[in-house]
Amino acid sequence: MKTKKTYIKKEKMKKFLLYTAFVGPALLFFLIIQLIPFFMGIYYSFTSWNGVSSVVEWVGFKNYVKVFTDDPAFFSSFLFTTKFMLAAVIISNVIGFSLALLLNAALKTRNILRTVFFIPNVIGGLLLGFIWQFIFVKGFASIGNLTDISFFKLPWLGDTQTAFWGIVIVFAWQISGYMMVIYVAALQGVDSSLLEAARIDGANHWVLLKNIIIPLITPAFTICFFLTISMAFKIFDLNLSLTNGGPFNSTQSVAMNIYQEAFLNNRYGLGTAKSILFFVVVALFTTIQVMMTKKKEVEA
Repeated sequence: MKTKKTYIKKEKMKKFLLYTAFVGPALLFFLIIQLIPFFMGIYYSFTSWNGVSSVVEWVGFKNYVKVFTDDPAFFSSFLFTTKFMLAAVIISNVIGFSLALLLNAALKTRNILRTVFFIPNVIGGLLLGFIWQFIFVKGFASIGNLTDISFFKLPWLGDTQTAFWGIVIVFAWQISGYMMVIYVAALQGVDSSLLEAARIDGANHWVLLKNIIIPLITPAFTICFFLTISMAFKIFDLNLSLTNGGPFNSTQSVAMNIYQEAFLNNRYGLGTAKSILFFVVVALFTTIQVMMTKKKEVEA
């Protein structure tokens, strides 16, 4: 009896050590890189620490009150980021899904094209921003002078409206290939016999897309919307390299506003308070989106 109990204990210990060996390192890094800094940020959001001094003064909710009552720049950046998110999410997913439909067909070059469309996502945001800055400022101007087309003569990064759409274009160009890969994987999981049966019954391409394909790949829309919403809200590197928040801070994202507050103005406590509020808003948006799309999955 004792031998059997000892064997069971050894097996349990063996399983525990095995799970710890696989999960432990990831859990440790998650704790050090994510959880501890997050809770430290919550603490510092209630202080007036400048990020350098050893003196940390507790101020309670003063930073949060200041954000809501005496910081119009933060709300301007939040409004810009929200508008950018809505435009970027719609455009990125429309392009990504359209490319997936195209490349899911029996094309000889579809694998090469998938690689080509995915490559922009591999390029770093800062480098991509500087490349497109050159295209907008120098490339478009040269094309405009040669062709006399007004579209290319627009002050793409020098005007509030065109700068906004310039950032949206670059973001969509970068991220659409990533969304395409997810949609392609979902489309390949659709049972071809269902499509064939619908075609025999006289369904055209639009009916197939609307009534069969889209309902069956709704989980892919859930993932892609979640990713694009979170990425668009957290945009920083493209914003920094393309416009640096200009002209006159009209294209300043929330992430850039927080960065300037904490690291340029040396008001780390106020910056972390903004980041906590930003985290709550992003979490709220993404939670509502996931709940809505998950409900569509159940209905489908």
